[in-house]
Amino acid sequence: MDGYVHAVESAGTLDGPGVRFVVFLSGCWLTCLYCHNPDCQNINNGRQVASTELLKEIADYKPYLQHTHGGVTISGGEPLVQPAFTEALLRGCKKMGLHTALDTSGFPGWRAPDSLLDVTDLVLLDIKAGLPELYERITGKALEPTLEFAQRLRARDMPIWVRFVLVPGLTDGEDNIHAVAQIAADLPNVERVEVLPFHNMGIHKWAEQGMTYTLSDTPTPTHEQTAHAVAIFREHGIATVYGGSEGTTAPL
Repeated sequence: MDGYVHAVESAGTLDGPGVRFVVFLSGCWLTCLYCHNPDCQNINNGRQVASTELLKEIADYKPYLQHTHGGVTISGGEPLVQPAFTEALLRGCKKMGLHTALDTSGFPGWRAPDSLLDVTDLVLLDIKAGLPELYERITGKALEPTLEFAQRLRARDMPIWVRFVLVPGLTDGEDNIHAVAQIAADLPNVERVEVLPFHNMGIHKWAEQGMTYTLSDTPTPTHEQTAHAVAIFREHGIATVYGGSEGTTAPL
């Protein structure tokens, strides 16, 4: 089984528990205003790789990943643009005894067969916004498919970590944060929420792709802004951490 891979990271600490081998696949149907890897959106920008070849590379890191209570995360782009390849990787990792995570927006969740979810231990669900109109403004797509996928995960009692990017002037409105928090609170299988601070470190990639980046003047949220967002999530009874720019997550 061949797929298109944008990049790999052998010692990731942001994408699930422990130290992770992270595979970033090419292809995404969303056009998020704050995307820091716009070069991932086109599947053809990736290199074609056989799943067996990539699994051999992952196997070299197996002892380290297990020692650090980590595993493998399939990210993107959007891994569900390539569901068969994603499943092949996850299945191979499970056969090695590694913890597996799927990092997805949930928008193309209907493309994930049960057999793919059967070999997934954790879903990192990126909820871009909780208000339908704002979600569509940010991503160019509708919120409803993500909510439908979340309900499917709930029916399976599959562990979820919700990820929410805090963008000043865009996603930081209290009504939007409360809406995302309510979505998470209504899912008993959500183990935590990660509030991730916006950054524009990928702005040069937009220029390289000949794309206009509309958030170039948007600042990174302050500590106070982040603390306020975290407090709102906790008001809804959800365990919430702050995703630091240095690759760490911590309570706030």
